[in-house]
Amino acid sequence: MYKVLSGLHVALLTGFEDNGDYCSKRQENILEYVMRQNITGLFVGGSSAEGALMTFDELKEQQIQCRDYAKGTSKKLIAHVGQPSLREAIALAESAAELDYDGLSALPPHSFPFNQDEIFAYYRDLAAATDLPVIVYEAPFRTGRPTPIDEMTKVLDLPNVTGLKFTSSDLFGLSCLQKARPEIAYFYGFDELLSSAYALGVDGGIGTTYNVLGNLYMAIHEAAKANDLAKMRELQMISQDYVRAIIQTGVMPGTKLTLEVLGVDCGPSRAPFSLRGDNPRKVIEDAVNAPAFKDWIAK
Repeated sequence: MYKVLSGLHVALLTGFEDNGDYCSKRQENILEYVMRQNITGLFVGGSSAEGALMTFDELKEQQIQCRDYAKGTSKKLIAHVGQPSLREAIALAESAAELDYDGLSALPPHSFPFNQDEIFAYYRDLAAATDLPVIVYEAPFRTGRPTPIDEMTKVLDLPNVTGLKFTSSDLFGLSCLQKARPEIAYFYGFDELLSSAYALGVDGGIGTTYNVLGNLYMAIHEAAKANDLAKMRELQMISQDYVRAIIQTGVMPGTKLTLEVLGVDCGPSRAPFSLRGDNPRKVIEDAVNAPAFKDWIAK
């Protein structure tokens, strides 16, 4: 069964100046590195982009820059528009539609402890704002609670909702949703467990560490299609070694430091993010210099 936007999408980082301003040059540097990798598309403006720390105008500028950079390529473009304000989310969705993005995605509203009826209404109104396919979220770490299966299926039944980004370790819950709504495209959100989700038949992934190791994750995707469990396990261990490193340094700051070590001038994360630990550069350099890691650096 063909499912819209299936595959692996890089949860794109944002380029900032040293003072925290949006930097189109550094964004271009990130795009240049990412686009050399074997990935399906770009997921623009999400958590990995530090989108919650960006202004509405910055997010629109980023949408435009990514559209212009990807024009003429085969890469798909998904705009994350999940701002806590429904009005801003709809305006960002309309911007993405005008820019000919291929799809939308949105975290549930997350500034306050909204109940499930409010989250349903948010997704209903957002999905109705354009004709683009929409990927919704299951992200208990953002909402503070897992979504009951019957409540999530109501969201998945909304017009234009064609996908779910499942960022939870509850693989049984994922399997129950796949059985209940097999026509939905399922994207897994924990990079370090992607092969486990592929064993359950997900349709792709959306991840932060794809910025650095997109080729590795596409190899996991291909090993899954070939039913090569041993290869999936081998490749996933490389991913897990890297994820352990960036957990020590802070995920977004550590991923950006990795690109810097690889020669990509992408700038820092925006405050209040900061690098963690006594010597984060050594942690990242040790990870980058591992022989298994070097095999997957974009050429």
